Amino acid sequence: MELWQLRRAVKAGRATAAGLGLQVDDVVVIHNSDRVALRLAPCDVLARVAPSEDLAGSAFEVEVARRLAEAGAPVAGLEPRGGLRVHVRDGFAVSLWTYFEPAGSEVEPADYADALQRHHAALRRTDLDAPHFTDRIAAALAEVTDPERSPELPDSGRELLGGTLSGLSAQISAERSGDQLLHGEPHPGNLLNTSRGPLFVDLATCCRGPVEFDLAHAPEEVARHYAGADHDLILKCRALNWAMFSAWRWRRDDRMPERDRRRAEGLDRVRAALDRLGPGCLPSST
Repeated sequence: MELWQLRRAVKAGRATAAGLGLQVDDVVVIHNSDRVALRLAPCDVLARVAPSEDLAGSAFEVEVARRLAEAGAPVAGLEPRGGLRVHVRDGFAVSLWTYFEPAGSEVEPADYADALQRHHAALRRTDLDAPHFTDRIAAALAEVTDPERSPELPDSGRELLGGTLSGLSAQISAERSGDQLLHGEPHPGNLLNTSRGPLFVDLATCCRGPVEFDLAHAPEEVARHYAGADHDLILKCRALNWAMFSAWRWRRDDRMPERDRRRAEGLDRVRAALDRLGPGCLPSST
């Protein structure tokens, strides 16, 4: 968010918590992107604040959190004092979550894989209507194929991203079997190392697809500890994920910090991932 919008989001998060009787003397911005995560103290609550246009997305995340808590998934859940719902305040959708102090060390690959396997098992026990991962790919493809939506993307990048998104999506869809509910983006930034063990956050990306789509977001060492993983499929999903990441960065209205560096990094990562897949992984025009 831009600074002016961030200030309003902080004010909305603070006011929402205070309105529920929680003491808020200080607010720390933990993450700032299209929505923000705020640590509220001394009540020790995490507020996730999004523009009200994303109310449906915030409500979906809250519903996912409710269902996964019932299924015993390793997730950082909703704050009971927050009413277990989305609050609309001053043009923002605000949800309140239990805050966990980071343990200060990275999650070991074996523990990461164990947490992801338990998370997937809980998702299989969860009845939830969620989009297929190919819907997200289609949304990213729409960005890169429309010059008005990504005006600064060079033609070579547009061809690279368009070919990767459409080509690999078609391949994975044709080969897929055993699709299930997924986290959607279980990268290291969405896995907290806490005193209760590793816990996943940012549940709004929940979708359906092969478990390899999730594994492609994790460090490569994690897949070696995940029983039954298809490592060739992980490589395809990793290239696809970098193509989606890059597509979002080239959006005209993207506001991620250091966008120019991330744009260049994204295209480089896509090329490197395709090189690992080898010749013939995509049509020659890509």
